Amino acid sequence: MKIVVDDKIPYIRDVLAQITPDVVYLPGSKIMAADVRDADALIVRTRTRCDEQLLSGSRVQFVATATIGYDHLDTAFLNRSGIRWMNCPGCNSGSVAQYLHSVLILLMRDRGIVPGKTTLGIVGCGHVGGKVAAIASKMGFRVLVSDPPLGMDCNLMDCDIITYHVPLTRTGDCPTWHLADAAFFDGLTRVPIIINTSRGEVVDNKALLAALESGRVRDAVIDTWEGEPIVDRELLRRVYIGTPHIAGYSADGKVNANRMVVDGLCRHFGLPNHFSMSPPALPRKIVFGNNENDNYLQVYNPLEDSEKLKNAPEKFEELRGNYPIRREIVPDIGQFFAQ
Repeated sequence: MKIVVDDKIPYIRDVLAQITPDVVYLPGSKIMAADVRDADALIVRTRTRCDEQLLSGSRVQFVATATIGYDHLDTAFLNRSGIRWMNCPGCNSGSVAQYLHSVLILLMRDRGIVPGKTTLGIVGCGHVGGKVAAIASKMGFRVLVSDPPLGMDCNLMDCDIITYHVPLTRTGDCPTWHLADAAFFDGLTRVPIIINTSRGEVVDNKALLAALESGRVRDAVIDTWEGEPIVDRELLRRVYIGTPHIAGYSADGKVNANRMVVDGLCRHFGLPNHFSMSPPALPRKIVFGNNENDNYLQVYNPLEDSEKLKNAPEKFEELRGNYPIRREIVPDIGQFFAQ
């Protein structure tokens, strides 16, 4: 069996080497039809468009994306062609929730946000949104949820912070492309903070910049961008936090995705699955104090990622592809560094 794999997927090589010696690692954005023509399986991230142009005439029968989102997969073509495909729903939900937790702490510290006096609107209450709701409620925020497919539709005009956790869809009853557009920003009755860690096209970036410049939006935290890896540099300059699509990039989230991919691969090809993967320990020791919020920021502070991107926006892909080890907080903090 031959497998073609995005070379930026970490922690999976040892396992795949036990499945087959014929594994080819390539940059995701550069995987071409010739590379997959004689492959049986393809494992990608968001940078590989898996469609007829890539896969027609190949012998690929299994495509897995080690991500929650799958708008880069032409699922209609894959289904018509009998190619089994899978994504990894919920794999990095803990990582994105960690990102949001740290962002909320930073907004309290740097922007004067008081949880008890602040309404947080969550758009999309799936794997990620549900965890964000639980964290924010525990922190003391008033939480409203808007998710029409689930029968929840709060008034976002009542919210001081609005955070997006939806897939990118262009059709259906509830399309999410440009969900936050010029009309949305024009209709705001409060001056909220906008957070987007879902897909770049969910928020119209030009409209967001105009809303920031006009004062209709107070501030923004953006991890996913329209047109990435090319980002609007003026928008990047204006946002409080701007990061290179890494909210879900904890080592824990990546290992979760890899486990799901390997499970799906083995099921599809009828292979025994006795493999295990664990995220690595942090390469540095952290000394915790008595302030819980400071402790969380020591484990992960998104301002560090934001500073790197703002200083070198042309390095978006490099920063994302060579992301340092980041771990999620676990209940027993002593075990966090014992692995």
